[in-house]
Amino acid sequence: MSKIAGILRRTFGIVREHVGTDHFGNNYYLIPEQKTWTGRHVRAKRIVVPANFSVHEYTEGSIPKEWDAWIQGRRKEPPSLEELMKNESQMNEIKQKAKELEKNDQALQAKEYKEGLVTTRARTEAKGHAAATAFGKQEVSEEPSSTANTFQPGSWMPTSKK
Repeated sequence: MSKIAGILRRTFGIVREHVGTDHFGNNYYLIPEQKTWTGRHVRAKRIVVPANFSVHEYTEGSIPKEWDAWIQGRRKEPPSLEELMKNESQMNEIKQKAKELEKNDQALQAKEYKEGLVTTRARTEAKGHAAATAFGKQEVSEEPSSTANTFQPGSWMPTSKK
């Protein structure tokens, strides 16, 4: 910065540099590192002035990810208009390909269902583990059963203590 800008900044307060504008109309500014008239050191800041000033009107995605990375300091240089347009076209292309793949997958599933290759039931009729005593039985009884010779779960009733 020139000496004149430094004098003006110290005299009239903070001077911010306009860095860019996105396609939503948000303006991005850089407040450079500076010293106050008392000699206190102030770090550089990056800010955004949104196109709509109402907080309740903010929606997710109203700041492009490239500008968000610049504001948070994850990138040194602000994004160029060409970079923003290129990333936007790539994102639209990916969305279009995803829609086409989803459509092709649904058509393939419908064809497999029609040909009988895939059934609507995902599980088999037999429930439980093959080692279980009820495995393969047609009807499940209300009475508990066991593989032991004498033990019958549920057959023992505690005696009442008076």
